[in-house]
Amino acid sequence: MTRIGRLFDCLKRDGRKGLIAYITAGDPTPERTPDLVEALVRGGADLIELGVPFSDPIADGPVIQRAGERALKAGTTLATVLEIAAAIRRRSEVPLLLFTYLNPVLRYGLDRLAQDAATCGIDGCLLIDASVEEAQDYVAAMHRHGLDTVFLAAPTSTTRRLELVARYSTGFVYLVSRTGVTGERETLSAAVTPLIQAVRAVTNLPLAVGFGISRPEHVAELGGQVEAVVVGSAFVRLIERNADNPSLEIQLESFTRELKHGFGAHA
Repeated sequence: MTRIGRLFDCLKRDGRKGLIAYITAGDPTPERTPDLVEALVRGGADLIELGVPFSDPIADGPVIQRAGERALKAGTTLATVLEIAAAIRRRSEVPLLLFTYLNPVLRYGLDRLAQDAATCGIDGCLLIDASVEEAQDYVAAMHRHGLDTVFLAAPTSTTRRLELVARYSTGFVYLVSRTGVTGERETLSAAVTPLIQAVRAVTNLPLAVGFGISRPEHVAELGGQVEAVVVGSAFVRLIERNADNPSLEIQLESFTRELKHGFGAHA
């Protein structure tokens, strides 16, 4: 079992909910990313998604797109992100999920990535644009090296696709709260609850909801329905606005703690 599996077992045992934090690795610089992760963990983040910057991020909203551009300009590659993961792992046992597009993975090599990711202390991978209908080779490579494979389920997913997501996912299933790209929203989509119910019908895996979650009240609303929530753009925006501020880590830690308090009795 990976650190991801052990995390969700621990959360269930303790009656708590998990906060998953996404940041773009290498933003503002590769050297600073481990410090930012450490701040997130101090604030209460339970799992870190390390986003690999990509030149054609079709699923990302403007905030994360800009973060990817900054990270690429700073020289961040998939190999760099693996080095960042190794640096984080030397300090922390926080579960790490590699969040990337298919193209960089294919260029790097499926089996090579799985082996190197495991060596660097990564626990799983989420290929955001991978087709679950054609995922057998990818899943086999990841599982050979003991990595979890997390897939996305969306409000538009058919029953057949949800069944495949359930079959090939390990660790947890990532539910996209709404159609469209990532980004902060004022309110949560009405499509969330029916999606949660549909995925519960096909799997016993823990469920995490992301896309559009940026406030403690969003966390509170979802805390009674799923095992974890994912926050990304709100963290990335904070990094963008304070990249040159020496207090960035303190601000990240404080905002993470504020979000975690949204779980209230579920935290």
